[in-house]
Amino acid sequence: MTLRGVQMGRESSESGHNHSRGELCDVAKELYARALRTGRLARAEADAAPCLTELVLLRPDPDDAEWLYPVPPSVALNRLIHPIEQEIQTGRHQAIALADAFEPFLAMSTRESSTGSAITVLEGLGAINATLDRVISECTEELLTIQPGSGRRPETLEKALRRMEPLFDRGVRMRTLYQHTARHHPATLAYVERVAPYGLELRTLEEIIDRLIIVDRKVAFVPARSDRQVALELRHEGLVQYLVGVFDQFWLHGAPWEEEVPYTPSVDGIGGVQRSIAKLLVEGHVDEAIARRLGMNVRTCRAHIAKLAAALGSGSRAQLGYLIARSGILDADS
Repeated sequence: MTLRGVQMGRESSESGHNHSRGELCDVAKELYARALRTGRLARAEADAAPCLTELVLLRPDPDDAEWLYPVPPSVALNRLIHPIEQEIQTGRHQAIALADAFEPFLAMSTRESSTGSAITVLEGLGAINATLDRVISECTEELLTIQPGSGRRPETLEKALRRMEPLFDRGVRMRTLYQHTARHHPATLAYVERVAPYGLELRTLEEIIDRLIIVDRKVAFVPARSDRQVALELRHEGLVQYLVGVFDQFWLHGAPWEEEVPYTPSVDGIGGVQRSIAKLLVEGHVDEAIARRLGMNVRTCRAHIAKLAAALGSGSRAQLGYLIARSGILDADS
């Protein structure tokens, strides 16, 4: 068992232990297992494996100096992982700060390096919506849309309906991808009921990418910032065709709106949504990012994480990732 990141030097050769610090030798494993079974270990025996006390897996018995008692493995693991987790968290904050600092320079670089109007930066909702209205009004063949999240506000859907009404009369083919959670959103259900007779094709997936709009396979719109106050209008043929391919791949795996969502059986009481959350947790995503990826609010996401932790018997966030990896629930999805 290797505990990486914890005192990675070498133990003194005088102790007879030449393995890296942060590791447990075979003798230590055997003694720790015995201490857990019996509840204590003689101090004289522990001298054979100094890595046990170095990693604080054994503590002195307050009633008898000749004996040591074992620290529960869950407590020890949490204590050893905590500084590593703190270091990762600090690195993430530094990465975010750097990204914010360089954001204005990236936007300047994009404007200067783009040839013609291949990439146009749209700043502010007013500029974004005005450009969308103009480009979509010129659509003659096909409109492809990906709309992540559990559903859009009624006023947003009304604006979308006004944009699309002229396209219905021109016979434009329209395909839209939502997330499964949108199937339970009242405003989205009402919107679908109004547009379905015009031939709008709808499919849903559990997890999709951020918002994407492609007009006539010639122009694409993607968000350039998480608050959606900045967007990119793409007219580069290679980029647009690549995004069409991305859309088609998601569409291929989507569930048609008029059909039931495929049932995902639970594994050891853990359902499909919780397994999706477990996968993203193991990949290192924070709660807000997971909620956004799966189209749910953060409170619902955290409720699922709590159920997942209870099902696996986890006592901490650090331990949860370890238990997910050990449980095999992600192997079941594979």
